[in-house]
Amino acid sequence: MSASAFAQDSIERMHAEVMQSFTPETIQWKEEHILPKGAKSAIVVGDPSKKGVFIAWLKFPANYPIPPHTHPFTEVVTVLSGKLGNGMGKVLDKTKGEMLNAGSSFVLPTGHTHYVWTTDEETIVELIATGPWDITYTNPNDDPRKK
Repeated sequence: MSASAFAQDSIERMHAEVMQSFTPETIQWKEEHILPKGAKSAIVVGDPSKKGVFIAWLKFPANYPIPPHTHPFTEVVTVLSGKLGNGMGKVLDKTKGEMLNAGSSFVLPTGHTHYVWTTDEETIVELIATGPWDITYTNPNDDPRKK
């Protein structure tokens, strides 16, 4: 892709008004309705509903699966605490994925079907992505927004 093609794709740049620090105990967690029940999210910077880069933390309970799905833009996921399983494909199969420990990251290309799961402990990840953020479940019946 040429530089002029990128120039046409105007996005809002990441912007913060004040310096802030975040810890799992002090960040403002909210129920995350785009994911299966039990997930919580907290916005670090940006707005996932708008064009532009955003950073969010996601907290998943123990033994928590997110069924196969895709996203409209590339994502970078970093495990902050706990463990996160990550697999590619249209069927959640923990034997075909990999287990990531705290400090590990993965990059998910646009439109690649994947799934994630946690082990027997709560897991917190950092998500860096471009908005507007969305998720399309491989099986529409897995979409919590339709329940």
